[in-house]
Amino acid sequence: MKITNLINSALIVACIAFVPGVDAQTVNNSNSLGQINRNSPNTRYLQPFNIAFLAYQGAFKEQGIPSAGNLIFQFQIGKLTAKDVVQAAINANRLPAQVLNDEGYVNAVESQFTSMINGNDTGS
Repeated sequence: MKITNLINSALIVACIAFVPGVDAQTVNNSNSLGQINRNSPNTRYLQPFNIAFLAYQGAFKEQGIPSAGNLIFQFQIGKLTAKDVVQAAINANRLPAQVLNDEGYVNAVESQFTSMINGNDTGS
């Protein structure tokens, strides 16, 4: 295992360990690009990073979302999408329903899964 892969794995584990203590961030739903706006007083909910790692931890198992390596594998082969995870978070009362229509938010969740996949790539 390359040292960079070891470091990436350690960072992922550290992030997962601290997810429950992370505060929600403000997202401005009126932003046409769906970008996170931390200065908006409109709506507060978890960042895409937090949703992805909650899924990784197994927080959405009751909603049919696998955890850990199986989550990543299902995402890689296309059987699971970021939209599926966002819907599961909505069903688990972690996000409001309007987030599903926020393309920027869903794309940001997808980006988090892509980062997880790239971080676990052995790159022999």
